[in-house]
Parts: sequence; structure tokens; C-alpha cells
Amino acid sequence: MKRATRNYMTNTMVQSGMGMAPFFKMTVFEQEHFQGKCQEFTFECCNIKDCGFDNIRSVRVESGAWVGFEHHDFEGQQFILERGEYPHWDAYSGSLSYHVEWMMSFRPIYCASHQSSRMMIFEKENFLGRSVELCDDYPSLQAMGWCGIEVGSMHIQCGAFVCYEYPGYRGQQYIMECDRHSGDYQYWKNWGSHCQTPKIQSIRRIQH
Repeated sequence: MKRATRNYMTNTMVQSGMGMAPFFKMTVFEQEHFQGKCQEFTFECCNIKDCGFDNIRSVRVESGAWVGFEHHDFEGQQFILERGEYPHWDAYSGSLSYHVEWMMSFRPIYCASHQSSRMMIFEKENFLGRSVELCDDYPSLQAMGWCGIEVGSMHIQCGAFVCYEYPGYRGQQYIMECDRHSGDYQYWKNWGSHCQTPKIQSIRRIQH
């Protein structure tokens, strides 16, 4: 197996029992099941082709939470990448609305704080209409009393969440972070370049 290792920019460090160690660490592979060319990252990558890869087919996240993107420069479908192994593309893409096998860029989610995550969702755009505060995981917003299948706007007060188009954490994924847009997602089109609908039916906190 050909291996290339390079750390991007300055490592984010935390104190551990073994001394100072990278908090964000992920290894990407060009082939499925952790085969072929691979490279370790501790910082964002805006275009995997700049590192000599055609595509990413499997991923091993050793620490931290990351978000992957279908296209370069953090555009297109979003994929939540929490600690663990993703041996093939559908392990991280989940049950998306259409078949997608590309992941061309990725970055750490610095503000992920599972135990203290908190957000407000609003019925309409511009933080209008009915609202409710969320601080847990919700496999079905409708089951917990939300008024419909759509969310017009959101404010992330603390931490980071992944929102899904359908109940049971299925469908399009939208990563919402308190340190992006100052936590304000005033319009549903702010959720990502791939967003085509305000439909949100399940939400969970991001593990780190």
C-alpha cells in the first residue's frame, strides 16, 4: 500500500494523558476498505486533487468531528464524519436523495460540543413564527410536537448539529455550527449550496 503522510498548517493541540497530541486527525484513502494511496490530515483540505488524489473512497476518523463535501471548496452535499471507520462511500453518505460517490474537500468542526449543544429553530425565515429550543437528539421533530415538516431559520447558540431531511436521521445532511454565520442561519438556503428545500424532520448533536 502506498502511503503519503502530511499535516496541513498548524495542528490543533489538546492536553492528553500521553502529553500533547492532535485533537483533529483523519486519514483518507483513495480506494474502498482502506486500500491504495492514503494521507493523514489534521487540518482542512479544500481540494483533495491538490494532494494527488482523484477521489476519496474510504475514511478513518481517529479524533475530532469533520464535515466532508461532494465538491472542492466545501461545496455540494455534506457528510458528517465522526470518530470511526467509513470503509466505502455509502458509509458516510448515508441515505441521500441521490447517488453520490464523491468527496473532494473536508474540514474539522471546531465548535462541536456534544453535551452542551443548544439551538433554536423557527417556523419561518428571518427568525419569525413559532420557535423551540433544542438541546438533545430528535429522531422525529413532528413526534416531539414541531408544527410541520419544514424549518424556516435556525440560531445555533452553542456547539454543532446535523439536521436531516427525513425522520430517523435520513436524507440530505446539513451541518449547523455556532461559529459559522455567527450561529445565525436566517434563511434555509444558508444551510448549504446543495439545499433545495426547507424540509427538516430530524436533528442530532454532533459527536466529537
